[in-house]
Amino acid sequence: MGFLSLIGNAKALYPTKLYFYCLMPNHFHMVLAPEKLENLSKFMQWLMTSHVRRHHKKYETSGHIWQGRYKSFIIQQDNHFLAVGRYVEGNPLRAGLVKSAVDWPWSSHHETLGYRTRGLLDELPLELPPDWNLYVDQPQEDRELSKLRESLNRQSPYGSNEWQVTITKELGLESTIRPRGRPKKKNLKK
Repeated sequence: MGFLSLIGNAKALYPTKLYFYCLMPNHFHMVLAPEKLENLSKFMQWLMTSHVRRHHKKYETSGHIWQGRYKSFIIQQDNHFLAVGRYVEGNPLRAGLVKSAVDWPWSSHHETLGYRTRGLLDELPLELPPDWNLYVDQPQEDRELSKLRESLNRQSPYGSNEWQVTITKELGLESTIRPRGRPKKKNLKK
């Protein structure tokens, strides 16, 4: 049973929608929407534990397989959602592993384009741009990549500034968008 089959099993055990994914040599990306908030951690724990056990048994190895721990962040369902999908499916292209995202067989890109179906993806909450393949293959702007990576690293919601402020207040995640480090001391001289 491969990793993609395990994703399907995890979806069945812990109902979660899968919109985009990409398996890389030492990490992977997925855009998920759990039916219940607690499903995300259960989904990931089951998926990773099952995969690691299967891998170690098959190859008689031990230790870590993937790079780092999983990170998650909330995505605003507008163009920000499409930017994340583009980031995920374009990962092998940015890494220099392929000349076009469509050349990478271990991602959702073929299924998103309608070339092949593995039955893993759920219906997207938004319509894709008309030529998704060209959109994914075009380099993302540095500003967009920087903001997206900041959301990934800080696990802060990814979206417009106004939406970020609102959602972090609603969910008690304000610390994820505050500047890092200690606040500067105010000059108390009169």
